[in-house]
Amino acid sequence: MKVKMLSRNPDNYVRETKLDLQRVPRNYDPTLHPFEVPREYVRALNATKLERVFAKPFLASLDGHRDGVNCLAKHPKSLATVLSGACDGEVRIWNLTKRKCIRTIQAHEGFVRGICTRFCGTSFFTVGDDKTVKQWKMDGPGYGEEDEPLHTILGKTVYTGIDHHWKEPVFATCGQQVDIWDEQRTNPICSMTWGFDSISSVKFNPIETFLLGSCASDRNIVLYDMRQATPLEKVILDMRTNTICWNPMEAFIFTAANEDYNLYTFDMRALDTPVMVHMDHVSAVLDVDYSPTGKEFVSASFDKSIRIFPVDKSRSREVYHTKRMQHVICVKWTSDSKYIMCGSDEMNIRLWKANASEKLGVLTSREKAATDYNQKLKEKFQHHPHIKRISRHRHLPKSIYSQIQEQRIMKEARRRKELNRIKHSKPGSVQIVSEKKKHIVAVVK
Repeated sequence: MKVKMLSRNPDNYVRETKLDLQRVPRNYDPTLHPFEVPREYVRALNATKLERVFAKPFLASLDGHRDGVNCLAKHPKSLATVLSGACDGEVRIWNLTKRKCIRTIQAHEGFVRGICTRFCGTSFFTVGDDKTVKQWKMDGPGYGEEDEPLHTILGKTVYTGIDHHWKEPVFATCGQQVDIWDEQRTNPICSMTWGFDSISSVKFNPIETFLLGSCASDRNIVLYDMRQATPLEKVILDMRTNTICWNPMEAFIFTAANEDYNLYTFDMRALDTPVMVHMDHVSAVLDVDYSPTGKEFVSASFDKSIRIFPVDKSRSREVYHTKRMQHVICVKWTSDSKYIMCGSDEMNIRLWKANASEKLGVLTSREKAATDYNQKLKEKFQHHPHIKRISRHRHLPKSIYSQIQEQRIMKEARRRKELNRIKHSKPGSVQIVSEKKKHIVAVVK
């Protein structure tokens, strides 16, 4: 006689202590769960809609400057401290947690062209239209002391930008040439130039710290090696590059903000073709800054908006704008990768969330689990047409929207003309140039 009996292992369902969670048996056989995918799709759709409902990226506006904000700098050790320089020569130090200005310095006569902090965070450097480089203490003056710079260097020409070495007491300025300075000396250690036009910005590489990149008004992006005190190579684009920013995670990658409304991500080992062309702005791109993760960057444009681009995508994932915000001149991504700051023409510094729908403050474990689950669902169904349309949709100001439509018509006309030219020409006589190579004029070594 056969006897059927149930046999269970107590380890599978008995808790070791009262604090343990109850173990729930789950059979993963897909035939037992016929509506799993439709149910998950509905959850993903709801999560996508709720993300757009709760997308309120604007956090605060720091006002106090009496002229347009021209440059921003982050404190290397303190997340809450930010420095800004204005067009009237004023430098302000802000506390982001209190959203207040904690110190004001009348640093220069005329514009503050550049500002950067020392790698240890004890002091910072400014350059201005009055041909001076000044070093200031980060902490305010003591009782009865005057707010005077620690050092002042008087140059022969106007300096247009400054950046500090990431590990050594060395900084670089740019103007008619790129000068490398030791903090203890009043004369540059070496001067490098390649071409005759003024250089608008210079940046040290955060990983290979002896490398510098600069962009000049004769459409060049030039790379220098500080050890050899010579330029390495340069790439010439169709239009002028305003600034560059190095990827903090990949030593050879940098992104250039160009006047032709695009951003170009280059690998310095192969400058003849950009790795990616990022197209979404409808006016000149004035500034760019990378996220500390190296996965995304933010760009500021003359079209009164800022956009967040993934490094490997040609289109932006987010666009931020307000009615009052005018031409955005400078932008910075905070060191904790959560916030973005931008300075604009109408004297305001604005603070934004990097992830527009992120909930601020302390999250419970259930909220975290729900957020992670929703994120995975959105990733799983991201290419579904309905979900894709909702997640991509953004309300744009009328000026930007109409310019996008106009550019789309112009681009389509150019494409049609190119196809007609190929169709009615001798086979092989018209070369097809890819979008990546269209804007590169030459690479000089």
